[in-house]
Amino acid sequence: MVLLMLVVHQLWWTNREAKGGAEETVQALVREWGEGEEGGEVAGRQGGAEVGVGETEGGAGVEPEVGETAGSEPVGEGARPPRGSGGVGKVRKVGPPRWDQAYAVMRIPKVGVVAPVAQGVGKRGVLDKGYIGHYPGTAQPGQPGNFAVAGHRNTHGEPFRYINRLGKGDEVEVETRDAVYTYVVSGGVAQTSERDVAVIGDVPRSEVKPGLGYREPGYYLTLTTCTPEFTSKYRLVVWGKLARMRPR
Repeated sequence: MVLLMLVVHQLWWTNREAKGGAEETVQALVREWGEGEEGGEVAGRQGGAEVGVGETEGGAGVEPEVGETAGSEPVGEGARPPRGSGGVGKVRKVGPPRWDQAYAVMRIPKVGVVAPVAQGVGKRGVLDKGYIGHYPGTAQPGQPGNFAVAGHRNTHGEPFRYINRLGKGDEVEVETRDAVYTYVVSGGVAQTSERDVAVIGDVPRSEVKPGLGYREPGYYLTLTTCTPEFTSKYRLVVWGKLARMRPR
């Protein structure tokens, strides 16, 4: 009976609790942005000069088409600013959010994800709340480099449970106070070691599976989670590239 209660707690209660809290945080962020508040408790921000994108200072596993070799199309496109309807536009340059602070919303239509993004990848302060955690030291949304994040695959809201279903061309939207950034899935690694830290580098690549990744600077997105399901033995990685940006 005790074991059954533990299973129910992990697989049902933690999901229910984390998803409810994450949904409330998303609603609070969107409401605050809509009201145009400055420096609120939920989102907050630091001011700065306005700059355009590119103008800042110096089954189990992914579907087969997600893995890209070093000689394939996603490699070597360089750090050109993304283009889209309405142009690149201008966005405010912001400093790093406070630790554990939710400051963005990620939407992945293909797998039904709508979850807050918070600074840091700690379990208690971020991931176990059903949030998606931003790896400190990696780029922020829309910035040159690699916007790298992590999320639970099972329990505690499990926002990344089905990212293995993402394929080339699927979209990931990241909304902040100032803009909405759309990344398009372009590659990934179905299974790699947790020590394969190059997958979240400025120019993401795998050191465990040479040939998977990129060679030149760009505007990248990296999603990471545990794999296989209900274990933390390996890591599943999905990469994307910034395709367009819409100022709010």
